[in-house]
Amino acid sequence: MAELRPHRDDLETLHQYEKTVQPHVRRLRWRATRDRLRESLLFIPLLMLAATVGVEQVLRAGDCAGWVPRSGLDLPPDAAVALLSTVAGATITTAGVVFSLLVVSLQLASGQFSPRVLRTFWRDRFGQVLIGLLLATFAFCVLALTQIDTDADRAPTLTMLGAVGLALGSIVAIAGYLNRLTRQQYVGRIMERIAEEGLELVAELPYGPRVGVKVGEPVPPPDLAQFGDPLVVRSHVNGWVQQISRRAVLGAAPHDTVLRLETRVGAFVTRDTPLVTIWPAPDPARVAAFAALVDDAFVVGATRTMQQDVDFSLRQLSDIALRALSPAVNDPTTAIEALLRVGTIMRPLLVADLPAQCVGCTGNRILLTPWDLDHVEYVGHAFDQLRVYSAPHPQVVLAFARTLRMLRAACTAVPGREEVLSVLADQLRELLAAAEKAGVTPVELDRISVAARPHSPTDPWGGGVHR
Repeated sequence: MAELRPHRDDLETLHQYEKTVQPHVRRLRWRATRDRLRESLLFIPLLMLAATVGVEQVLRAGDCAGWVPRSGLDLPPDAAVALLSTVAGATITTAGVVFSLLVVSLQLASGQFSPRVLRTFWRDRFGQVLIGLLLATFAFCVLALTQIDTDADRAPTLTMLGAVGLALGSIVAIAGYLNRLTRQQYVGRIMERIAEEGLELVAELPYGPRVGVKVGEPVPPPDLAQFGDPLVVRSHVNGWVQQISRRAVLGAAPHDTVLRLETRVGAFVTRDTPLVTIWPAPDPARVAAFAALVDDAFVVGATRTMQQDVDFSLRQLSDIALRALSPAVNDPTTAIEALLRVGTIMRPLLVADLPAQCVGCTGNRILLTPWDLDHVEYVGHAFDQLRVYSAPHPQVVLAFARTLRMLRAACTAVPGREEVLSVLADQLRELLAAAEKAGVTPVELDRISVAARPHSPTDPWGGGVHR
């Protein structure tokens, strides 16, 4: 544990918090806001709409100043009015069609795969830009119509060039969006995006810009009975924990205290349930300030996100596999691919070190995080449900066994993974037992058992990979 430091008064502690922790909390909040804006179908279109109004005003000023001489696009006012009216009507109609296509694709994805994969469609920047481009083209044409002088010799050249350019850009964007939309509906692409997000977070473990900075060194858990009555800080909202700043929680606490997080990223908290427990309880005069600072360290929202939640990627892939294995869909091939994607996340996750669940830091503070998932719990979250529902499908069970074998081989080379190896072996035994109970034939069970064996130097087939 770090060297003990003398107590400071409340004013100095608050000053240190503002200097070192509040910038981190602001980044946390900004990241949450940025994630919500990225999933918004209105933010980028509104920005493009506002920019188009400004561009139209600039082009209008250019036409009035005569910046551009006569060109091949010189049109009489009546023809310009007809062109602008046609483009405006066509673009606003097309915008309605694009919205309809988006809604239909969301419904298909929700019903075919999982409601939790809809976020991959909301976050599609191309679709947001297309909606913004169509709205911008409509607004530009409507504004341009207001400056057409039917008594003039010709229509404003710059304005007409802008309208034609936006119309052509909209046509190209529509064709690109339709091509992209058909590819996005492919389940393999959906799972690829989910797995990539999960792998980005796993790559930062045990500490990184998003998953959290290192706040101390591992220490043995203290005896909490010696500290007396604690203070419990409770949640004032209902929702999913999207982000937690451990640095902010520790920075809010007085010296010589023990803090325990009563929840984790990816968990659901109910109003008035504990968030943080602190021993010993701070002075009554500081309770309200401490509770407010702790509240700033938690970002709670209506849905789970991938800001810090590695487990959410496993949940999405598992949902896709479970939906594929349901009698209504009956698509074992998709379930196999989902299992393989789960394996791509689990391999680096089981190899990586996780943050310690008891750390000591400056000021003789100790932070306990007993609810954080460990490797064993990640294995359970990844495979428990899939094991039950894949049992009647021999090909899915075969892919399941090969994935477990691959993970066992990866963990064998890493020190300190004995418990994980034991749990993976238990998963395999339970998988075979479930498959036998579900009516899988002995021949198929033998094939699965062979595929689950570790690689042997004397086996030319590498333990059954290609059988």
